[in-house]
Formats: sequence, C-alpha cells, structure tokens
Amino acid sequence: MSIIVAKFGGTSVGNGERIRKAAESVAKEYFEGNQVAVVVSAVNKTTDDLINLTNDAITNNLTAKQHAEIVAMGERTSVRVFSATLESLGVKSVFIDPYCDLWPIITDSNYLEAKIDFKKTNEKIQNLKEILNKGIVPVICGFLGKSGSQLTTLGRGGSDITAFLIGECLNAEEVIIVTDVDGVLSTDPRKISDAELLESITVGEMLALATHGAQVLHPNALDYKRANIDAKIINFKNGDLNSKGTYITGPEEVIPIDMFENPVKSITIVGKDLLKKIGIIATLTDILLDNGINLFKLNPHHNSITVFIDKKDSAKAFPLYHDYVINNEDLSSLSQSQDLAMISLTGPELDELTISKTLAKNNIEAELINVTKTEILLFVNWDDGDEVCKLIEKIN
Repeated sequence: MSIIVAKFGGTSVGNGERIRKAAESVAKEYFEGNQVAVVVSAVNKTTDDLINLTNDAITNNLTAKQHAEIVAMGERTSVRVFSATLESLGVKSVFIDPYCDLWPIITDSNYLEAKIDFKKTNEKIQNLKEILNKGIVPVICGFLGKSGSQLTTLGRGGSDITAFLIGECLNAEEVIIVTDVDGVLSTDPRKISDAELLESITVGEMLALATHGAQVLHPNALDYKRANIDAKIINFKNGDLNSKGTYITGPEEVIPIDMFENPVKSITIVGKDLLKKIGIIATLTDILLDNGINLFKLNPHHNSITVFIDKKDSAKAFPLYHDYVINNEDLSSLSQSQDLAMISLTGPELDELTISKTLAKNNIEAELINVTKTEILLFVNWDDGDEVCKLIEKIN
C-alpha cells in the first residue's frame, strides 16, 4: 500500500468534466489499495475573478485579512465539489479547509504571504494518517494556511507548497502535480515550437527554472522535496495518475559552503561602451573555448569585461587576450588579479548585504559577489578564503 499525494491545479479542475476526470484518477488508485491525499487549487481563474470583483467593489480599502478570506473561497469551494465527486464514485472522502478541526497547515500571521510553522504543521498532518488508515480520501485546500483562528494564504502558486509539505510529513511514496502541461519542457513551447519533454529533471535544475520564470512549479515547494519521495508533473488530459510526465529527482546532498580547490584569477579587459559592441563577449569566450580553458564567471560592465578562470590557465589566457586587445580598436588594455578564492553558497539563507557587512567588519574585501535566486558566488583574496568560509558558517 502506497501513500500518494496528488495536487490538482486550477486548469485540471477547470470545469465539471475535468473535476470528474480528476476524481476518477484518484478513485482508480483508491480501489487498487493505495492511500491518496488530494490537494486542490481553486477552479481555473476563480481567484483572479474574485480579486477583480473585489477590486471593482472596494477599490483600495480592502484589508489583508479581508483579501485572504475572499480569495480563499476558490479553494474552499473546490474541495467540497471534488470530495462530493469522489463519493459519487463510491470513494469515502472528507474535505478539509482551514475551519475544520483536521486542518493541518499552520503558519505565521502574515495573511497574504504566510510562512509555514513546520513543527506544528508536521504534528497536525499526522492526523491525516488516521483518516487514510480508515480508507478515507482527504481533499485539502491548497494555498491556504491558518494562524490561530485566522485564515492565511501562502501566496500565488501556494498549492504546490501544500502538496510537497504534506508529502514530506506523511512520508509519502509519491507527490504528483497534475497540471495543464505534459511535464517540464526543454523551453517555453510558446517560444520554441519543437520544445521537447524532459523525462526527468533534478531539484536543482527545477529550482533554477522555477525561480527564473518557468511557471510549472512554485520554487518554494521544492524546500519540502526529499530524495526518498518520488515526484512528477503530469497532464490532467491523461486522466491517470500513472501517466508519464517529468520526474523530479533528488535533491542530492548539497554542500552549503564550497571553496574551489585551486586559486582563481580574474582578467579584466578595458574599453569603451563595450556592452554596445557586437561580438566582443563572444570572442572572449571563444578564445577560452578554443584553447581548452574553462570559464567560471564572466562579469560584463559598460567599460570593462572580467573573466574568472583557474589560475593554472591564466598564463595561457593572458597573452591570448593581450593579442586580441591590441588588435581591436574598441579595447585599450587588460589587467590580471591576484590569486582569488572562489566560494559558492547554495544552502544558507544569506543575502549580499549580510555577506558584505560581515566581510567589511573583518576587513576583507570581495573581488565580486554574484547573487542569483539559487546561489551566491563569492570571490575573495586566496589567503582570506578559509576565514571567509568560517565567517559565513557562523552566520548560519
């Protein structure tokens, strides 16, 4: 007997026919002896319609509490319809919304972007095991939380968070995200018509896609993805939770703070209006590629472009770049840094300001701090590398 968490997005429950199709896919697993916990979003566009309706009626006088209560009606309606549909198929079911005693998702008091209290939520979710063991399918509102007696929301796309959170706390075998695409594609099919479906993608790759615009999955949901829990994204059109899609694998063990084993050098090429010059960046990278030199980081600015490479390659790269500079009228000179330590931060909840203040307090200057939504890359003097790693560890 397996525990499955199935989350149905708004499009997959967009009308009565789709709700029944979704319920039939759950019923199939139920009658095969599996335990299924269902997470449901609001019916397609319901949340937007509620927001637009409220804005037209109330304009700017809506409180955060009122907003949360109103938009929650989409999910609160969906779970009732979905649960009733399951029962019409002969499946024992119960709907669970924030005003039910069994409600499991406990948060702080932020009405519109609530943070989950994992300890309290984990304790409450254990009650769902009793429901599942009685042969009942719980249908739970996605997106919503509760703080004391007050309803909260997890932000847009929060139903994904609900599903993975419940999956982790139940130690489910699988979390299935049912949506309106076949899975994760190689790129946006609206931009590239022959985009290909990926059979699998790692948590790290999925996180990078999700945080940079792909709307297949809420990036915060992956905080609750565990390596021992299978996860996949499938299309509601298949009407089968066993249908093929894209599996999300991992996460692999992440080293929160990692310093590259060798010293690194930066080479800075100086010129004028470089960002407006076609082909310069391409040529700089091609020079490295043609000579078997790995590029760690490229940092372009208006009047300079800096590349970061392994120190062992710098003796070859520097004269090659010099030849290019003296033969290009748009470039004037180049320089090379001292030995640098390259440190990547992937696990800690850090930001550039915190790091900068910590380094300044300890009289350490950074050559570069590069921040993305999924990683921080830091370059400091090689002799300071070990100390910087220890300082960052203390912050956490």
